[in-house]
Amino acid sequence: MIGEAPGGGRAEVRIDRSDVGRRVSVRRVSEVVQGRPVFRDVVGVLASWDGQVVTVIPRDREPVSFPEQLMIAAKTVPLFPGRRAALPEADPTALQRLATRSWPAVEREQLGEWTLRAAAGFTSRANSCQALGDPGLPLPEALAAVERWYAARGLPGVIEITTPGSPAIDGLGAPFTPALVQTAPLAPLVRAGGGYERVRLARTAGPDWMSRYHRVGGGPAAEAAARQVLHGGPSVWFATAPDPAGGAPLAIGRCVVDGPWAHFSALETAPEARRTGLATALTAVLASRAAEEGATGAYLQVEADNAGAVALYDRLGFTTSHTYHYARLPQR
Repeated sequence: MIGEAPGGGRAEVRIDRSDVGRRVSVRRVSEVVQGRPVFRDVVGVLASWDGQVVTVIPRDREPVSFPEQLMIAAKTVPLFPGRRAALPEADPTALQRLATRSWPAVEREQLGEWTLRAAAGFTSRANSCQALGDPGLPLPEALAAVERWYAARGLPGVIEITTPGSPAIDGLGAPFTPALVQTAPLAPLVRAGGGYERVRLARTAGPDWMSRYHRVGGGPAAEAAARQVLHGGPSVWFATAPDPAGGAPLAIGRCVVDGPWAHFSALETAPEARRTGLATALTAVLASRAAEEGATGAYLQVEADNAGAVALYDRLGFTTSHTYHYARLPQR
């Protein structure tokens, strides 16, 4: 597709529907004033190209849609580089609460400063009581209230214990595998590796993305809860590295931008595609989009015994801020 450039030269539309999910720059006719076209540029993620309508999401997150015939010039562009900046300030308590916003349970209720969370059993994070601060009751009464709340929903009473951050709670069951909460400056992640052209971004987790995500299961209620949790958060992006052979994606990832922080989660790579740089490429593309929206810091949660993932995040520059674990209330 070739159009007339504003200066009278020739301009080319060098993108097509296969570029959906990539970062692009598009010049289009936005209006006609006194018989003359007014041109506007938009840079952002090519979110869709349905029928004859093109939609681009720029850095302010407000989608820009226009008929394809109004495009004068278009091309894919490099990742947004981000700006070097120190990590935003956030102590363990603040980061844990931030993570709750980026992985929001279907149902939430406050018990003083504690947060009760339920999502039909989909992940411990969305089905546990985040014990931070003062519950507003003596500890035995607070734990009894937690037990009743989860029992009413057919769920075990599980407490999330943050170290440091949570009060000392005696008499809980054996702890689940501890998790590390790690942070890193965002901008260096964008420059961590290559292969960006293989990655596509989307605002929703489509069937392909979900086919690679291993945590979904447990019946229709849990699957519906999973989709609600995954799509919750201030500004959510899903990354996919498609399989050229047409199978399930080779890698996926998720990022939620919340002010100065970007929360990375659900990073998964097919066994046959590991150690090929795809996980690094996905992280870079997600980091670039988060930086474009103004974030400067990244954080993630990883199980302490996941040696492969921990090694990857070490290479990317993540360091441990704090730890947390889950423990069940004693069954009565």
